[in-house]
Amino acid sequence: MYTRFPLFLASFSLAACTVGPDHVKPDTADITPAKWRWQAAAPRDDTPRGEWWKVFADSELNRLETLALNASPSLRAAAARVDQSRAAARISISEWLPDVRLKNGASREQFSGNLPTPVPVNIPRGRVNSFSGIIDLSYEIDFWGKVRREVESARATADSVSSSYHSAILTLTGDVAAQYFLLRASDAELDALRRTIALREKWTNLLNDKFKAGAIPETDLARAQTEVATARAELASVKRQRQEASDTLALLCGQPASSFNLGEHPIGSKAPPVIPSGIPASMLERRPDIAATERLVAARNADIGVATSAYFPAVRLTGTAGYLSKDADTLLGADSRVWSIGPSVSLPLTGWAVIHFNIKRQKAAREEAIANYRQAVLGAIRDVETSLAQTRYLGEQAGATGDALTASTKATDLIRQSYESGSVSYLELLDAERTRLQIERQSAQVAAQRHIATVRLIKALGGGW
Repeated sequence: MYTRFPLFLASFSLAACTVGPDHVKPDTADITPAKWRWQAAAPRDDTPRGEWWKVFADSELNRLETLALNASPSLRAAAARVDQSRAAARISISEWLPDVRLKNGASREQFSGNLPTPVPVNIPRGRVNSFSGIIDLSYEIDFWGKVRREVESARATADSVSSSYHSAILTLTGDVAAQYFLLRASDAELDALRRTIALREKWTNLLNDKFKAGAIPETDLARAQTEVATARAELASVKRQRQEASDTLALLCGQPASSFNLGEHPIGSKAPPVIPSGIPASMLERRPDIAATERLVAARNADIGVATSAYFPAVRLTGTAGYLSKDADTLLGADSRVWSIGPSVSLPLTGWAVIHFNIKRQKAAREEAIANYRQAVLGAIRDVETSLAQTRYLGEQAGATGDALTASTKATDLIRQSYESGSVSYLELLDAERTRLQIERQSAQVAAQRHIATVRLIKALGGGW
């Protein structure tokens, strides 16, 4: 019987009414493109995304992504925040159940023989022992749904934090891939610069021999030496950029930068994977950042109900039962039993203005959450449209750059042959080689940007598909 009493109270409380508005998902039909066939739906941020980076077919990238997921301190911090929010939600659920406490005590007390009383009373001084074993019960009946709204708010907040964790995973893996492709672009530039320096040093040695023989003016030799020094300066600059990218990767992967090393492997001209068409129609349902903001709207909506419940009376049941005796030997006897039970009702007679403005504050917080949700939706649309444009135009740029590199390589070979036959000056050859090097470096940069744009599109779509 006694074990069923808490369950009865909880079920009675659940059957009571709930004040405050029920959550309705904010409407975004006015800001979502019609061509996306957008339909309001429950968030799907927990949909498995898989190891989306494997579409790039790069074993080193796969290794770095796994390392980051296992060792990133920022991801561990995000996971810890999820555990905190879930624990907080479970704490709020405990408010549905009675608060039962066991109090055991023993004391020895001496009374005064000269107590201050209005009528003189001769009370002999004495000592009294007291032994007790009492169970206290306190339970507030959730007539108005205050606890239910608190649980609703806590659960929605926990879901929001969980969505933020999925967003942290998506951001981390996307950043690792972007930095990796930047580093590989630096490798391609380093390869081009080293080949150019070797070629220019070869020409400089030949020109030095010709200058000593009096066959060419000193200006040709000086120009050749200038080009070699310039290429070395550019090589040092690209090495610095590569080291910065490597250090950033080390941080993302949770590794010390001093011991983090990646061998050089120039990015190739192979195009990144093509994203299937038609995905934007459902991408907003999978974006964890959008899900996080939508669930915060639900939490703030529930907070309005919690604030509104302060208008209504609070009904509390309290009771005690146990044993109280002056002697330890008789503590558990039938004559030592004590108990009390009774309800209490409290209703605010003042402070109505405080309650009113607290409700108003919670409603304003909900409006803020709705605005943040709409902002997240607009940001998602922007991300997808921008990434789609980048992949399209960078593809066109890569094609044009490839044509330019082919043409400049052919032009450089022809001018070199003409220079060796003496029909053009060395200045024309230097200019042709400089142009070819510039286009080759640009080609590597465009290749990296195409891969990064694909990464951003995958991220904008909420991960793998």
